[in-house]
Amino acid sequence: MRPVYSTYMTSDGSSQRAFAWLATAAAALLVGCRTTDRHQAQADRAVGEILATAQQQVLGHTEALGIETPADTLRRRLLLDQVLPRSGPASLGVHDLPHLPKWPRQGAPTSLDAAASPASDPLRLRLVDALAIGAAGNRDYQRQKEAVYRAALDLDLERQEFRTTFSGFLQTLFSNRSPGEGENEVGGLVHSGTLSLSQKLTTGATVTARLALDLAQLLTQEGDWSRGLLADATVTLPLLRGAGRAIVREPLTQAEREVVYAIRDFERFRQTFAVQMADGYFEVLRQLDEIANAADNYRSLSLAASRSRRLGEAGRLSEIQVNQAAQDELRARSRWVSARLNYARRLDGFKVTLGLPADARVELDPAELEVLRTRLAKLLSAERTPAEPPAVAAQVEAPPPPGLPSPEVEVAVALDGRLDLHTAAARVEDAQRKVVVAADALRAGLTLTGGAAIGEGRGVGSATLDEANLRFGQGDYQALLRLDLPLDRTAERAAYRESLIALESAVRNLQAVEDQVKLDVRDGIRSLEEAHESVTIQAEAVRLAERRVNSTDLFFQAGRAEIRDLLDAQEDLVSAQNALTAALVNYRIAELELERDTGRLRISPDGVWTE
Repeated sequence: MRPVYSTYMTSDGSSQRAFAWLATAAAALLVGCRTTDRHQAQADRAVGEILATAQQQVLGHTEALGIETPADTLRRRLLLDQVLPRSGPASLGVHDLPHLPKWPRQGAPTSLDAAASPASDPLRLRLVDALAIGAAGNRDYQRQKEAVYRAALDLDLERQEFRTTFSGFLQTLFSNRSPGEGENEVGGLVHSGTLSLSQKLTTGATVTARLALDLAQLLTQEGDWSRGLLADATVTLPLLRGAGRAIVREPLTQAEREVVYAIRDFERFRQTFAVQMADGYFEVLRQLDEIANAADNYRSLSLAASRSRRLGEAGRLSEIQVNQAAQDELRARSRWVSARLNYARRLDGFKVTLGLPADARVELDPAELEVLRTRLAKLLSAERTPAEPPAVAAQVEAPPPPGLPSPEVEVAVALDGRLDLHTAAARVEDAQRKVVVAADALRAGLTLTGGAAIGEGRGVGSATLDEANLRFGQGDYQALLRLDLPLDRTAERAAYRESLIALESAVRNLQAVEDQVKLDVRDGIRSLEEAHESVTIQAEAVRLAERRVNSTDLFFQAGRAEIRDLLDAQEDLVSAQNALTAALVNYRIAELELERDTGRLRISPDGVWTE
């Protein structure tokens, strides 16, 4: 018996054909291989086209949705520049992770020595800076963006079901049969290549076609070879159950709508997130303002306690009043220390909300509070005292103060502009379509299938036959009509009943969202009215408290007032100052919340609002 390798190499001409076949297969393999970066770019491109269309439909404009973290984030810069402790490379970001074997990304990890020199000054953030940093670094914000991206990926996958898809493979099979008594050894190679296509139509029809090419070559005997050529096609068309564009296209329709819902949810989240960021920002500044008020109060009470001690030593003040002054001084110091610690606690929490390290040296700009005071100067300058309270009935029916919005107008705006209400209404339509699909599943199934096969394949056993050709007159044609009687539809019956229940639930959810929208708007207007009144009242209360402190201090120095009167007046001044700052913050947040609840608040791609 001759060696297979030498037999293969000396066969007349067929070895060259085999080598050509293998070279073609290797070239196809190299061409067909795509890098991971190219696959990622194709996925991003498909998602970008889907989101651009959906954003134009929902928002009236398009904006890029980046989900990958930049190589150099603010968190990373702070960790490096301020030389902050970290648990490992992952604390800096994805790009700083060490690469595993066969890591698909190109390039080395980011260098960890990017910090030029340790920064000593803290990073000061304005409100717009905090909004932009929160949009880039907040974890919930990133998860919401990724949810939109995943919805678009799901849609792209559903669209694949209705695209013309091609597939192909190349293979080489070695076969060798040991000879029996009186038989010759039979061995050879079969090179096979297949190209297939598949197309699903929205009518429910599915078309598949295949073209196969075989090259069978004997490595024994005379080295005969033969080519096989085979083509076949199949068409399947449902006629009853599962037929019709609405039924067949339902998964694709739902995926398209899920992208729209994801964009609406993300836009609603951005509105809520911006208000939360502003609330957190102003709460930190309010706590900072309380530190200043507490420090002023501590200094004033320290002077009052020192003065009372001198008066007590001179016999002009009783020991009881001297002790009262000393106790209030200690309480003032305790309040000042608590205010400092509460400020640090709130600031650390806000930094984490922004996605920054809690130990980073970051501070907020106190000028933002002054901007807020200037913006509400017309309320602060209103020097009026509350009028005599009207009758109870008149209080209930009283119209809102001038300048505040009307509940009827704002509710109408909210019903038109709230994206979550639009989604709830669309979910009702989804549930209705699900009922139609579930009802269709109860019907009998009638399917028409047609097939055709032309040509012949080749193997080692048929390598001595003539080459095969495509002859349509010698093809094999089939047609099948299959009827699936609806004798047992228990599962389908349960699914149909579930779809009706889901429809009822969707309608109730729509009603609940609509009622909640009205409640949010009406409560928002009440909160704005309450904050409006509170700013005016607290501004007047601060002015009165300041005059009371000044007059009481003069009376105390003249011996016409007791130390308790001065201490009470100073305590009331601090409370009024803190209440005024809180009223300013509450008024601004109430404005933003009403804008959010009516759907007027628009958020730019960098996270900053437009009212």
